[in-house]
Amino acid sequence: MNDKLKVNINEYLPLRDVVFNTLRQAILTGEFTPGERLMEIALAERLGVSRTPVREAIRKLELEGLVVMIPRKGAEVARITEKDLRNVLEVRCALEELSASLACERITEEEKEALKQALDEFEKAVESRDVSTIVDKDVEFHDVIFSTTKNERLIQILNNLREQIYRYRIEYAKDEDYHDVLLREHREIYNAIVHNDKETAMDMVKTHIYNQELIVIRNIHEQEDMEASQQK
Repeated sequence: MNDKLKVNINEYLPLRDVVFNTLRQAILTGEFTPGERLMEIALAERLGVSRTPVREAIRKLELEGLVVMIPRKGAEVARITEKDLRNVLEVRCALEELSASLACERITEEEKEALKQALDEFEKAVESRDVSTIVDKDVEFHDVIFSTTKNERLIQILNNLREQIYRYRIEYAKDEDYHDVLLREHREIYNAIVHNDKETAMDMVKTHIYNQELIVIRNIHEQEDMEASQQK
């Protein structure tokens, strides 16, 4: 089990919520990998809490679909499935194509500068090869695009989808062979938006998300093949 896990005490939250947030973040960021068992006693000892808040947190994580209960085994981190991936990315693609279209219509000169800065920071993150930094800067780049739409309801829906997408962002950011493609796609999206080229911007967003889907599906298959070979 991962040794990095730390609980951050928040005096304004009940302990069960602190434990829940800690475990949830560990799953979303990939500190706990799909299929990894979550053992109450071990987690309670590492977090310095009793088993009760850990048990309650695991129950809430199960309701969110991040944890599954396996008969005679207990709790484990839910695996990323092709169906879940496709469902989430279909929604993301539709929303981000709309965002790109509106951005081309509504972006200001000041926002173009902000988008360029976000692109530059993403490029530095890719050069660092640090997965968590790449993901954070990827999120920030897309957030700038969303803000240029001036559509608060759209931004709210995209923010609600953010954490469901986060696990998949981690998966494709781990693939270093894809980093150059990822950066090139960001540059092309940026160029299309700042030149108010709506059709190209929407096409590039669609390509961008489709390529990520292919990468994550390939990783899912590789993981399944590895597990199958280990069981022989």
